[in-house]
Amino acid sequence: MSMRFSLLAASAVLALATTTAFAAPQSSSSTAGHSTKLGQCSHANAGKTGADYKAAVAGCMKGDSTAAPAADAKKTQQQKMADCSHANAGKKGADYKTAMSSCLKSGS
Repeated sequence: MSMRFSLLAASAVLALATTTAFAAPQSSSSTAGHSTKLGQCSHANAGKTGADYKAAVAGCMKGDSTAAPAADAKKTQQQKMADCSHANAGKKGADYKTAMSSCLKSGS
């Protein structure tokens, strides 16, 4: 009888451990959603540094909608180059260089 009891107890422990092991990934779905939102907030505030970056990401994570327009106000150098290049598409040589230089200095 003690052999049956041991076998029954081992089966119950195994069933409980299996249920617990497979239930854990379901509870981590909220963590995956958090990291996705963190990535989006981080990407939206890519041009910021230091305390400004931390404050903007924290605001974004809380759902603060005022953090997004501030990120659009500051363009990266690559974005500025692309915008100026499109604006001066028909120009060539020295005219193009001069127009690009003035465009980049104006911050367009």
